[in-house]
Amino acid sequence: MKLIIKSAKIIDSKSPFHNQTVDLLIADGLIEKIGVSLPNDEAEVVRFDDLHISQGWFDSSVSLGEPGYEDRETIANGLNVAAKSGFTAIALQPNSFPIIDNQSQVNFVKNKANGFATEIFPIGALTKASEGKDMAELYDMKKAGAIAFGDYNRSIDNANLLKIALQYVQDFDGLVITYSQDPNIKGNGVANEGIVSTRLGLKGIPNLAEELQISRNLFLLEYTGGKLHIPTISTAKSVQLIREAKIKGLNVTTSVSVHHLVLTDEKLDGFDTRFKVTPPLRTEVDRQALLNGIADGTIDMITSDHNPIDIEFKKMEFDTAKNGTIGLESTFGALLSVLPLETVVAKLTSGREIFGLENNTIEEGAKANFTFFTPEGKSTFEKENILSKSKNSAFLGTEIKGSVYGILNQNQLVTK
Repeated sequence: MKLIIKSAKIIDSKSPFHNQTVDLLIADGLIEKIGVSLPNDEAEVVRFDDLHISQGWFDSSVSLGEPGYEDRETIANGLNVAAKSGFTAIALQPNSFPIIDNQSQVNFVKNKANGFATEIFPIGALTKASEGKDMAELYDMKKAGAIAFGDYNRSIDNANLLKIALQYVQDFDGLVITYSQDPNIKGNGVANEGIVSTRLGLKGIPNLAEELQISRNLFLLEYTGGKLHIPTISTAKSVQLIREAKIKGLNVTTSVSVHHLVLTDEKLDGFDTRFKVTPPLRTEVDRQALLNGIADGTIDMITSDHNPIDIEFKKMEFDTAKNGTIGLESTFGALLSVLPLETVVAKLTSGREIFGLENNTIEEGAKANFTFFTPEGKSTFEKENILSKSKNSAFLGTEIKGSVYGILNQNQLVTK
């Protein structure tokens, strides 16, 4: 396939063409030439209004459903949604049925993803069936293609088990992911403990539930060494704890979800279960601290934390509804409402290096792995903008900025 991308502004701080508007000639999935007013040279022309391109975006936390929960989302449709949302790669969480906790399950999802423009990189469960009791077959899953190991949205109560895992994966440069929320302190809480939960009569989850677990996990990392990723932090104190750990030299990274950067627990006033997520939406003070953590580099990446949930598990009382929101389709537009464009692009691409994936710069001779978008324009995110099978989006009715045109990856062009 031969393409010529016309009048594209490159957003890639590592590229010699950063912030320049150029044409790009693509041949067989590689960047053959970059310049101004390149001849068409019998190539298919790709042209969009106010076109910007960056390295392909990577989402470090995506749940789909298949195998076992295909009614929520299939791998095929999920990868199509990711492509049209600007993501050329996703890290797939292991929370399917069965749990991705062995080599055969890793092979299953990778085979299902063959031939798509968006690449899938499985996260293997850290413990068997994500039950937190026995360590899963980490090395076998690594050989099969798992890029990290963690139990999605489940804390490891057994500190010794986490200690052993951190030590064990160092033999093959593995990455441990540890969701941090003390279940005993969380108890039966369903919303952030504060003024809103008190006013609404909802059982609260204190910030301490997250912060205490993060403190413990950082102490374990300091003892064992190795690499630790703490996903989807949500409180101001959590940002400070990780900031201090990085200053000490610990090899720790962290992410934050889009909804925690944009929304607060004030959204719960209508008891709308679309806003029931884990960790819970916090206060404006926490949201501002998370944005500051993005600005100073404490928070390494942003994730959609895309989690499709069946309508019957959301259309119920707030206390009993399942946690989770989809987010792939709304990620870019929602982020542009609170962060500068270059920061958004940087935080949607930085996860590649952390998870050990190839990270291309936009230059001649490099692989063509692009996201196409424009930062211009405003719109309201509506149900017709949702491409996922599940419709549980916390951003319905929210004003967003810009739009995504599509991606070029694996020598495939996918556009809306």
